[in-house]
Amino acid sequence: MECGTPVYLTPEGIARLERELDKLVNVRRPALAERLRRAIQQGDLSENADYITAKEEQGFLEGRIREIQTMLRNAVVIEEHEPTGEVRLGSRVTVVEEGGQDPEVFHLVGPAEADPGNSRISYESPLGQALLGRRVGEVVKVEAPAGEILFRITAIQ
Repeated sequence: MECGTPVYLTPEGIARLERELDKLVNVRRPALAERLRRAIQQGDLSENADYITAKEEQGFLEGRIREIQTMLRNAVVIEEHEPTGEVRLGSRVTVVEEGGQDPEVFHLVGPAEADPGNSRISYESPLGQALLGRRVGEVVKVEAPAGEILFRITAIQ
């Protein structure tokens, strides 16, 4: 992640990252440091599997800590906004696939918070891009691996 690149996050997303950072710094890092200390005391480090594994974990842990710190430093909060009738970042959009009857609700978020399994889609995704700036009643076209899919927007919150 580049320094200075805006990271669009909801207030909940910021809180989630702050909790994760706190756990990594105050729980996982000290536990890993203790594990490394014990592994070093075992002697020959070149053949010490616990030491090698702990060093690899330390690299991933420190990388994740830096990544979260960068995201929080560059965070742009997606505020709740008054309905404008237009899909914007932070909107909850109800759509129905053309030919279908079951509505789906998607929360349009930044890529760092995207979780399609929980209906949180990135504004950079094909569906997110198709929805941005659209209004209730409009039909959007999304190119998917299986072909073109049409969605009708039925509500925007």
